[in-house]
Amino acid sequence: MNETVDILPPHEPALPRAVDHNRHLSAYAPLEWLGAGWRDLWRRPGLSIAYGLGVALVSYAIIYAMFVIDWAQILFPALAGFLVVGPLLATGLYVKSQRLASGERLSFGGMLFPRGGMHLFFVGAVLMTLMLIWVRAAVLLYALFFGWRPFPGFDQVTTMLLTTPEGISMLLVGTAIGGLFAAFSFAIGAFSIPLVLDRHHDAFSAMGLSMSFVTNNMPATLVWAALVVGLVLVSLATGLLGLIIIFPLLGHATWHAYLAVRGE
Repeated sequence: MNETVDILPPHEPALPRAVDHNRHLSAYAPLEWLGAGWRDLWRRPGLSIAYGLGVALVSYAIIYAMFVIDWAQILFPALAGFLVVGPLLATGLYVKSQRLASGERLSFGGMLFPRGGMHLFFVGAVLMTLMLIWVRAAVLLYALFFGWRPFPGFDQVTTMLLTTPEGISMLLVGTAIGGLFAAFSFAIGAFSIPLVLDRHHDAFSAMGLSMSFVTNNMPATLVWAALVVGLVLVSLATGLLGLIIIFPLLGHATWHAYLAVRGE
């Protein structure tokens, strides 16, 4: 007579199954996310445009303050750091896209003060800390390669960076270090805030899941990261005026990117 043999001893719990976060998204999926974000932008467009205008005005105020207090030398690192804290600044846009899908009432106040509690604060604190570390690292790199030489001014900085051995070396090293900062910041920040808003995850679980979503869907997320950088560069080329439209577009599109990688 055949007897059934238990694989596990009595009362011993089975190990949790591994979770596969690969959604098999194509490299063209980010274009669909942008299309969905564009549609959200033009549903109740006043809310999104006002949000983008606010981000642009705050950016102008910060840049003006840098010149007033003679911190113009950190302008370029700070602009690069904008990509790090961008997901935090876009929180209200995620709220709008979420409420459009669920049919909930929309208000500008609800976008500015979303429900997320301390976990949103913790994710934001981590992203802000990464930005500050990056800015500090950029200042230290300048001191490492140029010593105590004063900042030459924006009319001479291009010549200094591209025609001197120190400048070229700093560009190479800075690009490598900045790439590491950017990759890590994108991985933990791309979808962590949507996870807190939608699934009420704690901050560290949300950042861990965001990293898993990014690394398991590399063809789509790499293209998405390139599109984000490209559109932010377009905004910079327009003197930040492009942020009024481009920032809301990216915020709404990020919500749809999150829905795609969540895969449910």
